[in-house]
Amino acid sequence: MFIQTESTPNPATLKFLPGQTVLEMGTADFPAPDTASKSPLATRIFAVDGVTGVFFGTDFVTVTKSETTDWDHIKPAILGAIMEHFQSGLSVMDDGHQAASGHAEHTGENAEIVGQIKELLDSRVRPAVAQDGGDITFHGFDRGVVYLHMQGACAGCPSSTLTLKMGIENLLRHYIPEVTEVRPVAV
Repeated sequence: MFIQTESTPNPATLKFLPGQTVLEMGTADFPAPDTASKSPLATRIFAVDGVTGVFFGTDFVTVTKSETTDWDHIKPAILGAIMEHFQSGLSVMDDGHQAASGHAEHTGENAEIVGQIKELLDSRVRPAVAQDGGDITFHGFDRGVVYLHMQGACAGCPSSTLTLKMGIENLLRHYIPEVTEVRPVAV
């Protein structure tokens, strides 16, 4: 098994490509070790000292390290953990656990606007940020403000504010006049 690695715009995060499907659909975000109990793979990666976050996409695993940890010290152990997991035949997620589609539900007032926001995020934003090892999902819409949740490499990325304000906010404002601002949220 050959696992490729790619850098991301976030220097604390690396993207690992195992060359096979990680999740059939959706994403799974584990921002801390205590959130990984539903994933044998995430649990195994968190066992590497210095790992602070794990994120799964359809064909990649994104790993975030602590500021005091050097990639040269933990990258071999992470590669080993991923390789051992896939060779073990265990599933990535426990049985019965579904990966998230990502977007928060929204019904009632502004449902049409929210539908347009989600469509633009799915068609234009999420594929681009997945290339960088992350995901951005809809969290809410209130009085012109769109609230988005940043995951994987996007969470804590130094360029995430620029991406939100100059990229996503401008895109949404261009296509949906009711949108006035985009803000990040922590979930």
